[in-house]
Amino acid sequence: MVLLRRFLITSFVALSVVLFYLWFVLLSPYGYEAPQDSPSITEGEHQVFVYGTLRFGLVRWLVYDRWGNPQKATLPGFRREELDLKRANGAQVEGYLLEVDATELKRLDRYERLGIRYYRDRVTLSNGDHAWVYRRL
Repeated sequence: MVLLRRFLITSFVALSVVLFYLWFVLLSPYGYEAPQDSPSITEGEHQVFVYGTLRFGLVRWLVYDRWGNPQKATLPGFRREELDLKRANGAQVEGYLLEVDATELKRLDRYERLGIRYYRDRVTLSNGDHAWVYRRL
């Protein structure tokens, strides 16, 4: 019984440490400052093409406090390579188009660690819409 209690306490502490780390690194306003040379964010609506974890409603809710109403979208001229997009003639990447406001775009920048892991690039989707997309540095 004592061993089970120690195991449960140790597991709880380890899980708490992992969850705190993930919150601090991915969601908290602490520990991250946007780079000086990052693209400016104007007030109003922004379109963002997502192809990775942000396709999932729960992740979007954790990052910017709402599920949103994503629309299916296609990005031509690129192929997905693990966590990045690479230019490739004749290829296309399936994903979703998100409509976000300036505050939500700042939260997405923080989540993607703009300037550290990703940069925000302007692309044209297959339907002719322009959108931001996060690409690996």
